[in-house]
Amino acid sequence: MAASLTAVQLIEKHRPTLDQALEAIRTRAYWSPHPEHPKAYGESAAGDGQAAFDALRGERLDLDQSGTDDWVGDEVSPYGLELGVKYPHPDVDVLLPAMRAAMPAWRKAGPEARAMVCLEILSRISARTHEFAHAVMHTSGQAFMMAFQAGGPHAQDRGLEAVAYAYVEQVRTPDTAEWSKPQGKRDPLNLSKQFTAVPRGVSLLIGCNTFPTWNGYPGLFASLATGNAVLVKPHPRAVLPLALTVAVAREVLAEAGFDPNLVALAAERPGEGLAKTLAVRPEIRIIDYTGSTAFGEWLEAHARQAQVFTEKSGVNTVVVDSTDDYHGMLGNLAFSLSLYSGQMCTTPQNLLIPREGIDTDAGHKSYDEVVTDLAGAVERLLGDDARANALLGAIVNPQVGERIEAAAGVGEVALASRAVPHPDFPGATVRTPVIVKLEGARKQWENGADDDAPYLSECFGPVSFAVAMDSSADAVDLLRRTVRDKGAMTVGAYTTSPEVERLVEAACLEECAQLSLNLTGGVYVNQTAAFSDFHGSGGNPAANAALCDGAFVANRFRTVEVRRPA
Repeated sequence: MAASLTAVQLIEKHRPTLDQALEAIRTRAYWSPHPEHPKAYGESAAGDGQAAFDALRGERLDLDQSGTDDWVGDEVSPYGLELGVKYPHPDVDVLLPAMRAAMPAWRKAGPEARAMVCLEILSRISARTHEFAHAVMHTSGQAFMMAFQAGGPHAQDRGLEAVAYAYVEQVRTPDTAEWSKPQGKRDPLNLSKQFTAVPRGVSLLIGCNTFPTWNGYPGLFASLATGNAVLVKPHPRAVLPLALTVAVAREVLAEAGFDPNLVALAAERPGEGLAKTLAVRPEIRIIDYTGSTAFGEWLEAHARQAQVFTEKSGVNTVVVDSTDDYHGMLGNLAFSLSLYSGQMCTTPQNLLIPREGIDTDAGHKSYDEVVTDLAGAVERLLGDDARANALLGAIVNPQVGERIEAAAGVGEVALASRAVPHPDFPGATVRTPVIVKLEGARKQWENGADDDAPYLSECFGPVSFAVAMDSSADAVDLLRRTVRDKGAMTVGAYTTSPEVERLVEAACLEECAQLSLNLTGGVYVNQTAAFSDFHGSGGNPAANAALCDGAFVANRFRTVEVRRPA
């Protein structure tokens, strides 16, 4: 296959970026090559991106991949638009062998060449960030600016981070070695050894509805950079962002002289359940999944031939003990509860507050005052409909709306949810958060009397529980139990007490949960930065992997040795 992109060209263009990424994951300092501001992409980028998105609607997205037997797709935007894009449906008995056949040349290319190709894919995606932002917005329901940043540069950062970790792990072992063992008076034993990073096989990416690129890119690029072919099975309501990603990847692979079937799309018919079918195919040796606990556990139990990486549900908790910036704490929490209508795996759900109240720089505040003031902070933040729409986005599916309505039946409502009209998209369902007061007394949960309590299961969406606790120590004990039994992607705490801080930190270290302390400014518990922060830990039931660390990539390949007499 003739290559219009040579290895030398790719190395000259992208090796400096890879080196910067390697330095960033070593130091954990802030760095990103992908601009967050829409204006950074040029004067015409916004209009060009909108036009490119509009041109996709009602058309076939032909990827020219092997084994297409039908055209499928019925995405409807959470904002009310029918996308009308049709995608190739795979005959997996044809597509999977074609993907496996593409792998030997990709393996032979080696870690650096694979990394350079991956960075070229990310570079071209970055150039089309405005187009991708509209695709993410109209499949996930994120407001445009969030779709632009989280679905664009932040997702691209996570993809690049995975490539960097993949490169580190593969080059840890040298390509060759000369081995000589002395034998006393006899001649030494001499061997020449060759070491090759060998991929596991075809990798299956099962995409999610809410963050198709942000959650999808780490697994996609970790597998591709380690020599595996990648089959992308998007969520049926969020196909377009990942289908565009596959299109870019196939284009770059072909130009670099590789078989484009190294990356392919598996769009499904309504109700087909294609993920289950693919997950147990013998060709599938790696699975990346973000979604419900039920299906994640099914994958872990049934896809025994594959290395399965799952991010499932969890119950995120904030312990509120005391603060020296009461206003800042309320504002920070209000934003965290509101962003994308709480439809993030990192959004706080349980707010554990001592029933005797907390000490603050504004004086002692009772439990009721804290909850009332937090409700007021949310109302002020979202009081203007234009600002509310920009922060909340749209409700992604009817199940989230049902949880909002059901929340009023589980406790005293401290903040009721309201519907926000959207001036540009009247079909969008936009809702503000609901806060419910609950009792969390030790006597209830010590003997298991609260096993069915709402705060012991995930309520995905803009629903949070202000749980009255007997003490901060009891709050930490409940935090520990929740993380151990249900998992958590994030934990937050507010305290001016060194002892309480020590207790919270010890609980998170022992139960393996990522902790943020006393956030009152422009950093929020539900946001993480690639190259520095770890998303999840892989050490509690919410996820069996972290984005991104060495463990996330190292098991995607094996090192095979060939020995010869020197």
